[in-house]
Amino acid sequence: MIADRWGVTDAEVASPFGCDELLPGPVLAAWRGVSVAAPAERVWPWVTQIRVAPYSYDWVDNLGRRSPRTLLDLEPPRVGEPFTRAAGHPTGEVLAVDEGRELTGRILGALMSYRLDPQPGGGSRLLLKLVMARGRLLAPLVSVGDLVMARRQLLTLKELAERG
Repeated sequence: MIADRWGVTDAEVASPFGCDELLPGPVLAAWRGVSVAAPAERVWPWVTQIRVAPYSYDWVDNLGRRSPRTLLDLEPPRVGEPFTRAAGHPTGEVLAVDEGRELTGRILGALMSYRLDPQPGGGSRLLLKLVMARGRLLAPLVSVGDLVMARRQLLTLKELAERG
């Protein structure tokens, strides 16, 4: 499918994500990834902070409100709580948490798993997989739109985590 991969290896695409267990046989599967020059322990708090802001193009999905650039004192994510905020409102639902490793949620008919893979030398890979069960005709458009937004989000989280 068009725009179904950005920044990921074949091995990462073939590896299991939490969303795979929740939605086998999706009509859309898209992978995104970025290398972060920071250990997974430093990236994880930024990943969990998507519960309060999208960290993408704030002028599009957050009505111009800037996503926080400092870590907030948040409780660990819990299944059933809102997955993120868009336009200032809670949206979606956290479906699974593997503390320090993977966060899976649902938003607007899609399931998303953010995964951290530690790398030799102290860095990490921040990976995202998006799957959808419906919308075969819309899947290419969703994939392209997600590529634009998810790329910005992952690069922003990378920048913030590397800042220390």
